[in-house]
Amino acid sequence: MMGYVTNHRWKRWKRNRIWGATATFLCCICFILFTPPIPRSLNHHRFADVRNLVGVPNTLNVMTNFPFLIVGVLGFVFALDGTFFNISSQGEVWGWVVFYSGMIGIAFGSAYYHLKPDNHRVIWDTLPMTVAFSSLMSCLVFERFDQKTGLCCLVALLVSAFLCVLHERIYNDIRFCMMFQLILPLAIPAVAFMYRSKYTHSGYWFVSTGIYLLAKIQGITDKKIFRVNNYFITGHSLEHLCLALIPISLSIMLIYRELKFQRLVDLKDRP
Repeated sequence: MMGYVTNHRWKRWKRNRIWGATATFLCCICFILFTPPIPRSLNHHRFADVRNLVGVPNTLNVMTNFPFLIVGVLGFVFALDGTFFNISSQGEVWGWVVFYSGMIGIAFGSAYYHLKPDNHRVIWDTLPMTVAFSSLMSCLVFERFDQKTGLCCLVALLVSAFLCVLHERIYNDIRFCMMFQLILPLAIPAVAFMYRSKYTHSGYWFVSTGIYLLAKIQGITDKKIFRVNNYFITGHSLEHLCLALIPISLSIMLIYRELKFQRLVDLKDRP
């Protein structure tokens, strides 16, 4: 009887998840169909800190992208090496390699954009960011489902990322990019919560989500933070530094995590 109740609850929970995903998809479709194009506002490029400190325009907004380069290069090398990170399939290797490549792309793309922020350069800031989101979501799918599903997710999301950015560039319409950058950061903790991982240390996914939310708050309060700290550093520069903590957090997860079934075997083998 107990097994029947548990099975019934599981089926109901699974059905609710399907309905939730379907409702989210329909909301996105309605958003695209029933809203006019949204051009990128020129206010998006007006940051509080425009100081030229060492001969570099918008110095701190440019220089605070450097941590992305360090962690991106190190993560890329460690993911390819295959001994430093605990990665159990070739598909996961591809996912994490693309993620750390996205970090390197953010370092260069965001620095290039902040040298002279405008609608022409912003694509180089947006594209690596959407690639990083896509690969990170795919890494989670590799971890929670299987390699085939993960590869399909990786290819589909990367193609979608390029199409979204291309659409913005051609039509000056940020709706697709906006959905992409809103849905994936919410979908990652949702999938991490609903589906069990084959690894330990899954809490780092939620830590990374918290860091992301904190970074977005810092970006929104760019000018206020600048005034509060007596015009030393802006919220946007702090947003860059905070976002760089995400790949650091996930790298720590990759170093220390273990396969759960392997951990159980090790515990049984102990005297």
